[in-house]
Amino acid sequence: MAAFISQGLRESGYKVFVAYDGVNGLELLKQKEIDLVVLDIILPGIDGLEVAKRIRQIGYENLPIIMLTALGTTENIVKGLDSGGDDYLVKPFKFKELLARIRAHTRKKFVAENNNQILVIEDLELDGDTKIVKRAGQEIKLTSTEFRLLEYLLKNKNRVLSRVDILENVWDINFNMGTNVVDVYVNYLRNKIDKKFEVKLIHTVIGMGYVLKD
Repeated sequence: MAAFISQGLRESGYKVFVAYDGVNGLELLKQKEIDLVVLDIILPGIDGLEVAKRIRQIGYENLPIIMLTALGTTENIVKGLDSGGDDYLVKPFKFKELLARIRAHTRKKFVAENNNQILVIEDLELDGDTKIVKRAGQEIKLTSTEFRLLEYLLKNKNRVLSRVDILENVWDINFNMGTNVVDVYVNYLRNKIDKKFEVKLIHTVIGMGYVLKD
């Protein structure tokens, strides 16, 4: 699988480094200039979930990570995204889809690096540059996925967003809609930015989706 992917990426014009276990992958990050990581979960030594966590812990907060694995349940998807993954592609997959997601994430990374801004609604503030979120002056710790979800909701405040809208714009993917990944993450976000505050900002529009509004 690694040989197939690396050959296909090289033929598509990418420079590719391959690591066959998590430890060597983390070493490659220190030695090379890496723009994006394609990461399996089932690896020798430390698994891909732990690798993703360590990538974030050592300071690569904005490095796109695409989890590429045979584990496709909602629980596995949530674990992968919570560990630091930006995207989740289930085997078997079409190579063209992997290429499309790589292009989307590298484009998003470029735009994010060149278009940082502060987004505000009521007493909630998100700083796209420092990646700090505050409500009523209190800093709120979010995972990378929760941050992207909140950023998308803020950029579209007062607009009802369907689950499909959120999947395509937060993760650049189309999960099987039988999963409830969006609902799980909206609930995570509510617990962090709404639960302790009297004014609720995230609202459910039954049969349509979610909206962030004052």
